[in-house]
Amino acid sequence: MQLSRKLALLADAAKYDASCASSGAGGRNSLKSGGIGSTEGMGICHSYTPDGRCVSLLKILLTNFCIYDCAYCINRASSNVPRARFTPDEVVRLTLDFYKRNYIEGLFLSSGIIRNGDYTMEQLVEVARSLREDHRFAGYIHLKTIPEASPELLALAGRYADRLSINIELPTEAGLKALAPEKRLPGIRAAMGTVHTKIEETLEARKPAKPTSATPKRKRPPRYAPAGQSTQMIVGADDADDRSILRTAHGLYDAYRMRRVYYSGFSPIQDASSRLPVQAPPLLREHRLYQADWLLRFYGFEVDEIAPVPEQSERTMLDLDIDPKLAWALRHPERFPVDLNTAPREDLLRVPGLGTRNVDRIVLARRHGRLRVADLARLRAPMQKLLPFVQLLDHHPRRRLDDPATLRAQLAPKPRQQDLFAA
Repeated sequence: MQLSRKLALLADAAKYDASCASSGAGGRNSLKSGGIGSTEGMGICHSYTPDGRCVSLLKILLTNFCIYDCAYCINRASSNVPRARFTPDEVVRLTLDFYKRNYIEGLFLSSGIIRNGDYTMEQLVEVARSLREDHRFAGYIHLKTIPEASPELLALAGRYADRLSINIELPTEAGLKALAPEKRLPGIRAAMGTVHTKIEETLEARKPAKPTSATPKRKRPPRYAPAGQSTQMIVGADDADDRSILRTAHGLYDAYRMRRVYYSGFSPIQDASSRLPVQAPPLLREHRLYQADWLLRFYGFEVDEIAPVPEQSERTMLDLDIDPKLAWALRHPERFPVDLNTAPREDLLRVPGLGTRNVDRIVLARRHGRLRVADLARLRAPMQKLLPFVQLLDHHPRRRLDDPATLRAQLAPKPRQQDLFAA
């Protein structure tokens, strides 16, 4: 098969994996000694997934052959799709050629499982090793690791890659058993734990020691996955609700210090199993989960606050018509209005329409004087959403918070014409 045909098949097969990002890594030493590539800089071309997410890496599979038969995967063993396979040398050559043409800033490499987990992981590691050692490539490398691979291979992968990722696939063990019976949640978590432990040990070992006359200067060990690890959950393939998804994500952040949990809306595939839904979930659900994820990581919210269990139902889904922070604020009118001139930072972070940067600017600005509406307008914050929940020197929302239902109707975005036709 021609290389161009392989590239067309294996780049298309990789588009369903959202767990890649090119941020979070610094430059490598080989760049200073005449190597090529960089994790920073502009001038690259971007490719886009079907739902609009920007991918600035050469994002391919080593192969779409797979011995597993996960029901939600287009590359499952029973799928009737054209198959292809790169050699490690072909991936290396493609990466270097694309980089030299200024098309990409790095490589995201995943693979179907061929033979077994160790064999597949060896092929992935060989690509990264060749790029780093044979070609002194200093650009970004993200490897999708195989949970079944040995800890020694996982350790070797982190030596060459900037970021590692292990997809948890589905938020619940029941969902994984139903749709991906060959995969085991304990094995996935064990691999995540191995990567996390190695990252922590390397960070500790690389800390500069206090120099003394008695101890010689020690050589620091090589970096291990300096951009951390990430994972992905498929949304809408099973019956897991948003609360279950967020609880799983929160546990992953807490236990393994994940850099990112990516949420990928399920896309119907050809020759789909009867166990899968016929239609894809709305893309807005994926968007709301990312917003809720941000609240968990940067705004001090808990899962129970974002997705409380309603009395009349065991399932909790996020509102699609309004964002999770606004939904929380409307459920708790007693917490508002917040006085922007006196409230602590923790309360400011809970105001709808205020992001972390604007909160920091407010805290800094009020040291020099009392804030008014005109001062707030200069922050370019969404004033219509913001003003009902805040108090300023020349503004008070009066009784707008006494009627949350009316306030919700006023603040919910109006449906666009194309949305009405879609409905």
